[in-house]
Parts: sequence; C-alpha cells; structure tokens
Amino acid sequence: MPTTNDSDAFAALANVTTATLTTVLLKKGLRNVWIRGAFPLASHQSRRVGRAFTVRFIPAREDLATPASWSSPKSTRAAIEQMPAGCMAVVDANGVKDAGFWGDILCARMAVRGVAGLVSDGVVRDLAGVLSTGLPVWACGTAAPPSVAGLTFVDWQQPVGCGGVAVFPDDVIVADGDGAVVIPAALLEEVVTLAVEQERLEGWIMDEVKGGAALPGLYPANAENQARYEASKRRSKPLP
Repeated sequence: MPTTNDSDAFAALANVTTATLTTVLLKKGLRNVWIRGAFPLASHQSRRVGRAFTVRFIPAREDLATPASWSSPKSTRAAIEQMPAGCMAVVDANGVKDAGFWGDILCARMAVRGVAGLVSDGVVRDLAGVLSTGLPVWACGTAAPPSVAGLTFVDWQQPVGCGGVAVFPDDVIVADGDGAVVIPAALLEEVVTLAVEQERLEGWIMDEVKGGAALPGLYPANAENQARYEASKRRSKPLP
C-alpha cells in the first residue's frame, strides 16, 4: 500500500529519468528492472510515478478465454474497480502482440478513477479511443483482436513477470520516454536519495562539458573533479 512518504519520494522521482534509475539500480546489483516492450503510445508523454497495481494474464485457453468471461466477478473489469487513484497499473500480457489486452472503454474507466498510468508488455486495441482518454499508456503497440483471442485473465495484485521483469504489488514504477523501470518497494528511500544525487552530479558534468571540458576524468568524475563538484554544492547552498 502507498505510504505517507510516497508524496515526497514521488515528487523527487518525477525529476529523475529512467536512464538514471537503471544506473542507480545497477550499482545496487539489480540489472533486470527495465520492462521490455513498454513504450509510450503518445508523443511527449510526461513522466509518471506510482505504486504498482499488477494484473496477470496467461496464454489463452478456449474454455476460459471467452467473451462471457468479461462478466465474471474475476475479470479485467473487476480489477479496474480495485485500482486506487495514483497507482501505475502493470499488466502482464505475456508479450502477446496479436490480441489487445484491453481498449478504450477500460482505459477511460481507469482515467476516471485517477490511475496514474498503464504499463504492459502487450498491446492495446482501439488506439484512437485509448489516446483520447488521456490515460498515459506504455505498451508494445496496438492490435484489433480482443484479449480473449490470445490471453486468459487470471487475477490482480499478484507477482507478475512483465516484459521479463519481476513486479510485485506496491513496487514503484517510473515511466518516461525511455520506457518503464521497477524500483523494489524496500529500496525506494535509498534509491530516491541516490538518484537525486546522480541527477545533480550529471547536471554539473553537463555544464562542464558545455563549457569545453573533456570527458576523461570528468565522466565518471575522478577525485579532483569530484572535489570540485562537492565544492560547487557547498557554494550553491543558501545561507542560514
């Protein structure tokens, strides 16, 4: 579940790129955090941050993957009604690209419920309608057939494998133009601290590069340049 510290952490992460996060997590020993196939469907889609609400599909089985299943108490429709405002829905669609796991009406309901975004390794259907809802979506693309043509819905709020990445309910998802990254819930506070500092350091390095500095010894910073960076931080601190 979201914590009281989420607002501060998420505000900080809103200014951190997924590229920076993958580097920070790599230094922590986590190499497999970038969800393969999840790309923004709309151009200039802003960064989104939220706790993961997971949705799980398995390959279609004819006796279960039927249009009648959409009315079941255990369905994608029921899952959406459990999504809290501000969450990032993570849909494990098995990487299926020839059946849309859901479309515009379901996305519209998510938007009304205040869901922050949708991330999946699958495809949506009704693209124009999906985009019209304003719900930020990261997915593989689009396909006309419905979900039951290739997928069987299983459940929500279970551990899933999305784009080859393990995602647990309440992990933190950050998604931007480079895709979507998973931050394990237990590492959130530490990752935020490291990522904010990494962004600040790289901003200083970029200013140095624009000023004509060469990269060796600067990126990554050697002891001399690290000391210069630390000095710049002290100078930038406001006086008490």
